[in-house]
Parts: sequence; C-alpha cells; structure tokens
Amino acid sequence: MFRIYQKHIIKNFIGKFLTVSLIFLCLVIILNILEEISFFKDLKVNFLFPYMLTLLTAPITLFEIFPFIFLISTQLFFYDLFKKDELNLFKTNGLSNIKIINILFISSFIIGLFSIFIYYNAASKLKFVYTDIKNNFSDDNKYLAVVTDSGLWLKDEVDDNIIIVKAKFIENDFLIDVIINEFDNNFNLKNTYQSNKIDIKDKEWIIENPKITNKNISTQNQQILFYQTNFDKDKIKNLFSNISTLNILELFNLKKDYENLGYSSDEIVIHLLRLSSTPLFYGILTVLSAIIMFNFRRTQSLFFHVILGILMSVIIYYIIFMFSSLGNNGKIPILYSIFMPILFISIFAIIGLIRVNEK
Repeated sequence: MFRIYQKHIIKNFIGKFLTVSLIFLCLVIILNILEEISFFKDLKVNFLFPYMLTLLTAPITLFEIFPFIFLISTQLFFYDLFKKDELNLFKTNGLSNIKIINILFISSFIIGLFSIFIYYNAASKLKFVYTDIKNNFSDDNKYLAVVTDSGLWLKDEVDDNIIIVKAKFIENDFLIDVIINEFDNNFNLKNTYQSNKIDIKDKEWIIENPKITNKNISTQNQQILFYQTNFDKDKIKNLFSNISTLNILELFNLKKDYENLGYSSDEIVIHLLRLSSTPLFYGILTVLSAIIMFNFRRTQSLFFHVILGILMSVIIYYIIFMFSSLGNNGKIPILYSIFMPILFISIFAIIGLIRVNEK
C-alpha cells in the first residue's frame, strides 16, 4: 500500500503531467489543423474533415514530445512544491529529497511503460488510418511499395501504362531478379521485362540483359535497356520510412521482411531500441529536471522555469538527433546511437544527486 505522502506526490506529479500534455496537445492540434486546411483548401470535402484528420495524427505527435513534457512537468511539480513550502514539511517528517526524486523516477518509469505498450500502439494505429485516408487525396497514391515474403512489389503509372514490378531483393543500388509487367489502363498485359539486375539509382532504370516478352514472343537482343519510372532508390526508401504508423508487433514483422529482402533495417532497429529505452529515458529526464530545480533559487518565476525547460528540451533534442543521424548513417554502432545520449544525461543526473539532500 502507498503511504499518504507517496499518494500525494504521485497524484500531484501525474496531475502536472496531464496538464502539460493537454497544453501541448492543443498546440499540436492548432499547428496541424493549419496544415490540413491548407492541403484541402482546393478539394471538395466536408469542412470538418481536416479537423478529423488532425485528431487522428495528433496523438503520435504528442508521443514524440513526451520526453520534454516530462521535463516541464517535473519543473512545475517542484515549483508548486516550493511555492506551497511543502518541501520543508516533507523534511520535517523525515522525507529526504532523494526519496522524493525516487518516487518521481518510478512514477515516470511506469508512465513510460504505459505509453509504450498502450498509448503508442493506439496512436500508431490512428496514424495509420490518417495516412491511409490522406493517401486517397494525394497524387502519390498511384505509387505503391510493399514488402512480402516473396520480395518487393512496386506499382507505378507512366504514360498511361500501369507497371507492376516484383523483385527478389535490393542490393545497394540494384534490384535483383526482377519481373516488370506493363499493362494498359484496362489492365491488358502489353509487355513483360525480366532481368537479373536493374540499376535504380535514378528514375530512369538501367535494365541489364533484359528478356522482353510481347504477345507470348520473347526476345533478348539488348545488353542494356533504359526504362522510365517514377521510382528511384531514395523514393523507395521514403515510402518505407513512415514507421510511426506501425505498432510494436508490426515493426518486428517489417524488420524480418526487410532482412529477407536485403533492405537495411537499421532505421527500424533504432526505432525499436528507442521505444524499449523510453521508460528509462523518461525516468532519467525526470531526475535531471528535479536536480536542476534543486540547484536554482526557489524564488525564480514560473516563466523562468518554463523557458528553462524549453531550452533543456531543445538541447536534449539536438543531442538525440545527432546520435540518431550517426547511427542511421552507419558512422557509429546502433546501440551507441541510442544509449550514449541516455548515458550522458544519466552522468549529469548522478553527479547532481550526490549532494541533493543538502539543498
């Protein structure tokens, strides 16, 4: 059973967390709604449609800024504690600063577990629905790319031709063991191209030693054939990059498919590692924010603490972004790209804990 002071601390902290989350959610909705209205301004849709789409994508955006919400929530919690002089009351009853921080750390860790296993999976599903609806209004809807157990499949449209491409796997800038079926608008088969290797560095593909079949007659008298498409290596990668629409189980399945295809799964691995470290990261950020609050004058204004929280958030964001970029580019091992920022923040937090009871 929780003691009375533990219930009081947890209740106040969760209250601050929910309040800050609601404020940021409102900001996210306001910013996103402007983008959605701009997108649909020339389309004939119900005027409530952009607002519905905004509500679908807002939860996953809020999840991405949860670390900074924990920072600011902790600052507001201690600001309220100092303002009401409750800290001295806790000390009088034998509750040290370390114990308070420990309660906040555990609370943040548990909230982190909930956010990963419940909130994230629900938010990613809403994001998937959002993306699916939005694609119906986008010119890119005719360009599709999927990965299955049999390999990579692409759908393209060029010069009134519908093109279906099937490749066994990707190797650097090349599609390997490729079949291209070319249809007219009524899905009548016009031509079939087969090749062991196709260069997809640019949108004008270079088909090596193509075997061309037209009306059941096959020919192979060209060493190289240039074939115009709307896809290149980068576009294929971008079509696969929206991993925020997948829940944890789907991420593991996609990772397996990528590896079977020969496609780099580093981005998915980094995302999964980041998700798995999220509860610990939230807890450490809460501790860091608490340490900073104990080391500033308690007479500072609320505005000062909010600005300080935003500044800390920006610094931590760029540290995480820098390491993630290095990991995605293969400059450092993937594990380093995730856990080095956490290690640095933990070191600062541990140093601050040494004399925190004296504050």
